[in-house]
Amino acid sequence: MKLSKFRDEYQQFIAEGDKLVCDLLLSNYKISDIFATKDWIENNPVSNAISVTEVTENELERISQLSTPNKVLAILDYKKLTESGNDIFNELILMLDEIKDPGNMGTIIRIADWFGISNIICSNHSVEIYNPKVVQSTMGSIARVNVTYTDLKVFLDNVPTNIPIYGTLLDGENIYNQDLSSNGIIIVGNESRGISKEIIPFITKKILIPAYAQNKESKAESLNASVATAIVCAEFKRKFN
Repeated sequence: MKLSKFRDEYQQFIAEGDKLVCDLLLSNYKISDIFATKDWIENNPVSNAISVTEVTENELERISQLSTPNKVLAILDYKKLTESGNDIFNELILMLDEIKDPGNMGTIIRIADWFGISNIICSNHSVEIYNPKVVQSTMGSIARVNVTYTDLKVFLDNVPTNIPIYGTLLDGENIYNQDLSSNGIIIVGNESRGISKEIIPFITKKILIPAYAQNKESKAESLNASVATAIVCAEFKRKFN
């Protein structure tokens, strides 16, 4: 399941570690198999519908994809994605425009979970959520956040006209001086190129995270995508809590 072609062929992915697997056991993901140490099995009751195989730590190490294997590995079925209804526009939505780094994707899913954002819309060319590095870096948040892949331009074409669409751009207005809304779409651009040119015209409110470096001439060129996402989400939530 390490390779995408095998994940897609079997429509399954792997999750490892006590917290991650326990979170997924409480979710609507279907777990088909669990491989775990005797200690884990004794301390974690599992439904009889799930095949549980006891393995030693050495055996788990051989099948693990982690450099430091944990006590449990689970095989899960892909979740069937459903079309999002208009009710999602009553809350904040994250839209990821070609996020490529698995660590960034996993961290953004975790950020969404932390700030109570239930839905993430990804471009078809973003890294897949079932990539092992994405799954592990969500730290269990994959169990609680809905992630959908689609053509962003088509999706944005069908967004109701009264829904604000935010994007962080260099010509945007200081986010700390803006009247932000409790609902809307926040677009996060690609790590190196930012928001795609064909997506920018859909943005109704351009925002900017200002730099406070003392030396304006040698400040950092940009923020990491997941760091920028956390700052933006924090400011939106601060306004309404």
